Amino acid sequence: MKTDYQPYQPPLRLRSAHLQTIYPTLFRRVPLITDERERIATPDGDFLDLDWARPHGDRRLAILTHGLEGHSRGNYCQGMAAALTRAGWDVLAWNFRGCSGEPNEKLQSYHSGATGELQIVLDHVFATTSYDAIALVGFSLGGNLMLKYLGEHAASIDPRICAGVAFSVPCDLAGSAKQLEHWQNRIYMARFMRSLRVKVREKAQRFSGELRIEGLDKMRTFAEFDDVYTGPIHGFKNADDYWAQSSCRRVLEKIAVPTLLVSALDDPFLTPACFPHAAAQANTYFELETPKHGGHLGFVKFGEAASAYWSEQRAVAFLRSAKVGAPLSGASASSATALR
Repeated sequence: MKTDYQPYQPPLRLRSAHLQTIYPTLFRRVPLITDERERIATPDGDFLDLDWARPHGDRRLAILTHGLEGHSRGNYCQGMAAALTRAGWDVLAWNFRGCSGEPNEKLQSYHSGATGELQIVLDHVFATTSYDAIALVGFSLGGNLMLKYLGEHAASIDPRICAGVAFSVPCDLAGSAKQLEHWQNRIYMARFMRSLRVKVREKAQRFSGELRIEGLDKMRTFAEFDDVYTGPIHGFKNADDYWAQSSCRRVLEKIAVPTLLVSALDDPFLTPACFPHAAAQANTYFELETPKHGGHLGFVKFGEAASAYWSEQRAVAFLRSAKVGAPLSGASASSATALR
């Protein structure tokens, strides 16, 4: 596969994984690209909010899936949307339940393995548009969900879905959850937990008697939170059962459309089990790239290139090169490419 991108080289003053992770959140400003909001009903009486950018008409569509406690209008989604629209793609960035700025209607919200939510979005797209090619792009938790979807539906995937691209994915949820407990990651864990607590309290008020908040303020880890809330609310026995069933790593070898996973080796959220080298070796449709630097959803670029971060350039290059319905070939199928 011919490519038109360069291996990632971080700015000298941003070689730190933590700076790469934090800088885009604090300092990047991206104009809103997906500025057309649509609300769709879900089969269980809830709703999903979809944000569209449709400058090109019904030809090619990229569907973006955000990460944990993120939303469609976050910098990484809008940066990707800008790069893709420049490259000729329409973009749909959808929000998980409860992540679009308004609480959802059900006790249940979202979780890492809720591929049925993506199916609802796809069914809506299939029923109301006439796109010839649809690419799936996922970030972090959204990347896990998207890759899991491609693996689970490999045998029956709609032929309009032509490719997948994912960045900074916790392919092994248990390992990533434990990794975030380390002291050097406490700033990230504290931020996630603060946001999750707010949502639990709001739901406890609306669903009196169905949700208890005793002990919520003392929870400091995903293990504690998922054991009491995420797991049981969404039909899992506990946190371990939720993580085991929802991790995409168990289905990556089944993926049957050209798919790229990019995770930096210095990503502070990931453990070695989150880098699925064996799956990339076994599956010619699935490509893994592991840049040395990049942090978690970082891949920052400065100067003239700052309008598109490296991850956005990489996604556009991969989608330009991917062939619909054909496996990757030659050097492009090489697994676990370590870009230096």
